[in-house]
Amino acid sequence: MMISKRRGGLAVASALAVAALTVASCSSGGGTSTGSSGAPASSAAAEPVTIRVQTFGGGTNFGYKNAITKWNAEHKDIQIKEEHLTDQFEQQYWPQMIQWLQAGNGAGDVVGIDEGGMGLAKAHPEWWADLKEYGLESRKADFPAWKWENGVTADGKLFGLGTDIGGMSLCYRADLFKKAGLPTERDKVSALWPTWDEFMNVAKTFQSKVKGTKFTDGTNTLYQVVLYQEAAKNGNVTYFDKDNNLIVDKNPAVKTGFDFAMKMSQQGLTAKLRNFTDEWAAGTQKGAFATVGCPSWMLGVVSGNAGDGGKGKWDVASVPGGGGNWGGSWLAVPKQSKHPKEAAMVADYLTNAQTEASIFTDFGNMPSNTKAQQDPAVQGAKNEFFNDAPIGEIFAKSASSLQPVFLGVKHAQVKNAIESVIQGMDDGSVPYDKAWQQLVDDAVKAAG
Repeated sequence: MMISKRRGGLAVASALAVAALTVASCSSGGGTSTGSSGAPASSAAAEPVTIRVQTFGGGTNFGYKNAITKWNAEHKDIQIKEEHLTDQFEQQYWPQMIQWLQAGNGAGDVVGIDEGGMGLAKAHPEWWADLKEYGLESRKADFPAWKWENGVTADGKLFGLGTDIGGMSLCYRADLFKKAGLPTERDKVSALWPTWDEFMNVAKTFQSKVKGTKFTDGTNTLYQVVLYQEAAKNGNVTYFDKDNNLIVDKNPAVKTGFDFAMKMSQQGLTAKLRNFTDEWAAGTQKGAFATVGCPSWMLGVVSGNAGDGGKGKWDVASVPGGGGNWGGSWLAVPKQSKHPKEAAMVADYLTNAQTEASIFTDFGNMPSNTKAQQDPAVQGAKNEFFNDAPIGEIFAKSASSLQPVFLGVKHAQVKNAIESVIQGMDDGSVPYDKAWQQLVDDAVKAAG
């Protein structure tokens, strides 16, 4: 994630370092040991196989809580243990995962990969088990062609199955809109901002009426929304062209997103919070901001961060400028897993239509599984936390038309460098007049 989604500095880095040492010294399968043939040793034959599923993301994360509880109740011989490593994908999770994959130990039996890591993952087929060996090529018809193909390496190895996709909306605090004298009904709120210029005007009106609350969380979330909208107008690319050439300084989508983020910051319309940090999560709970860009997976992040006290206060409106597609993830089985067959079974289960549909209705992560998208329960889903917003209507009916954005092999590294500048510009650590050139320079360094 999509965090995915996706955040807490040295403490998180230290925790991951400890985790690396811990998992490197343990069997990835938990209680079941194996011999050279892969068959369970007789001394552990009665013990269940534990499949470690490593994920990232804020709030309710991948939304697996209920699905894992259901599986574990029905499969005493194979138990799933979810390991949520960090909220931050690019900054913490993916760099650590790369180290584990290169070392041949430390990674879980099933690992989540955000869209930004898939280019690099595809380029290293040696890291992954081939899910075709466990019959999962039969799942091809369950996904849009682009989602399926992104989980297949150049040499034809099936290594990843799609979890969620993005879509786009805007989450807002209806109670704070009421305080500002603005409409609160989602259709009327959507009508306030057909364009981003009008969104900025609403922001100014809001802040003139409500003291102590900024209109939006920070620069980066809105930058991402605008970037992906503009990418659709510029060949469906962001930082790299489809030949993997860096195009940060040439792609109008990047500059348009940057310019909008800078305007919002310069006019004091952001809470200057870096998304997916503890401070950002606390700000969600305390009402530090009234809006946040919301691809479908962000619904679970917002509700998870806000807690029960936010229930009914938040709602979902259309995003200015139309749609967009930000985010989405895959599940893969590292080759180092001691139990690839059981891990493949778990990946199969977590991406099947019934499971993905239930995750959407429970937490809001939009299924990439097309059968799940067509499920009446998904089409008609409402989200109780978001004032019974018709999330099925908002996301599901447009899912089939989402356009994939090409992301290069080094996308995650470049994205991390660019986000540091976008957010540094907001908190004052990067001067506005130097921010664009620093963004370009840092992107070049990150791309290697």
